Amino acid sequence: MKEYIITEHGITAADIEDILSGNLRLRLAEEVCENVNRCREYLDRRMSETDDPVYGINTGFGSLYDRRIPSSDLDTLQKNLVMSHACGTGEEVPGHLVKLMLLLKIVSLSRGHSGVHLATVQRLADFFNHDVLPVVYRQGSLGASGDLAPLAHLSLPLIGLGEVTHAGSRMAASEVLSKYKWDPLVLKSKEGLALLNGTQFMAAYGVWCCIEARRLLHLADIVAALSLDAYDGCPDAFHELLHKVRLHGGQAETASRVLKILKGSEIVSRTKRHVQDPYSFRCIPQVHGASKDALEYVGSVFEREINSVTDNPTIFPEEDMVLSGGNFHGQPLALALDHICIAVAELASISERRIYRLLSGKRGLPLFLVANPGLNSGFMIPQYTAAAIVSENKQLCTPASVDTIESSGGQEDHVSMGANAAVKALKVVENTERVLAIELYNAVQALEFRRPARSSAFLEGIVESYRERVPFIDNDRVMFEDIRESVDFLRSLDPAIPG
Repeated sequence: MKEYIITEHGITAADIEDILSGNLRLRLAEEVCENVNRCREYLDRRMSETDDPVYGINTGFGSLYDRRIPSSDLDTLQKNLVMSHACGTGEEVPGHLVKLMLLLKIVSLSRGHSGVHLATVQRLADFFNHDVLPVVYRQGSLGASGDLAPLAHLSLPLIGLGEVTHAGSRMAASEVLSKYKWDPLVLKSKEGLALLNGTQFMAAYGVWCCIEARRLLHLADIVAALSLDAYDGCPDAFHELLHKVRLHGGQAETASRVLKILKGSEIVSRTKRHVQDPYSFRCIPQVHGASKDALEYVGSVFEREINSVTDNPTIFPEEDMVLSGGNFHGQPLALALDHICIAVAELASISERRIYRLLSGKRGLPLFLVANPGLNSGFMIPQYTAAAIVSENKQLCTPASVDTIESSGGQEDHVSMGANAAVKALKVVENTERVLAIELYNAVQALEFRRPARSSAFLEGIVESYRERVPFIDNDRVMFEDIRESVDFLRSLDPAIPG
């Protein structure tokens, strides 16, 4: 099986896509192992030479930071931390995101500033490589002292507690440890804290949302171009000159892509009786483009975060310092996650408006896209479904990052709520995919009423493949299955375009 080597140079979103899609195994580079060992050796030496309090190593946690812990209880302290913080509830985190959490925790600990033993990092890699996925719950993190509750659930199986999914089954962690002859880890000073402090829940959701949003942005251009042709839209709004004089990169990129998608279309090139289109068609470059630009910002935030050290305290062997700070605070991620919510929701919002226009009985299209409206409701209700989803997205776009609730006896008096932002961001991404699929459903139907005129070869190829799964609608039929097929089709569609 192919390997991906974790090095001290970090990881990119593209690397993550390759690792997950290729089911690559992880291996720690030699320099990473040296850095992890060097940091642990320094911490052991320092703690043997001084009795000074060091947060979370020989003290309690949170507002209990002033309680000193005897040396004989330091291992118990770390085990108690993991057990007591595993208080997640609600729905389970999907397996692919749990695997991504494992990957991101490995990368963070591999930076050599967390004080864990190499065996701890390697056991996380063993879990990843053997698809041993801890059962983690979505609710419980305030996104401030890191993602404490979800990361506690991620860590429980390391010490033989909690549950995992493996080989298609759910089982006790002790069972899978026995299967692979792995002894439960005995966490030493700082290790439990290093595992739980961190932003890997928020970061995993954020990275995945960026990957999916990038795909949806490109698919949205294709679906919008198809709707534009089906609506007999004007190409002038996509002319290069317009976008040269407004200096937003995403806007220019979108206009160029739509023209490439429509290249060779008989419909778009014919003379139009109307001189301009409604905003949902005319402003595709501006709306899609703004979302593309937003995603560039959000992606940059997460690329920095996944290569960062986000536990506390942070250890600097070369400088002979152990510093207690707030690198686990999720504010950068919470703001970015709220931003991607809005950017992706706008794709669904403008898509639903294009659906509505296609049903309006104008520009030579029949009302509700059926030849006999009245007897047939046609595509009336899929638009309702899209509208309901868009409304849900608007509610989900209420920012989580502006909220905070004091915790831990007042010690943790400002939290990011980034975990809540992460969960709703993924929901917005999933919702938007469904709305775009409904637009595709409508646009392909509408295009049939333009025959014998043809769209571009690229779009006609998509329509031909789509028609193998979803038929033309002559008379009313059960449509939820068509919508489900449309979602599956869109999910399988390659967003790349010719040229």
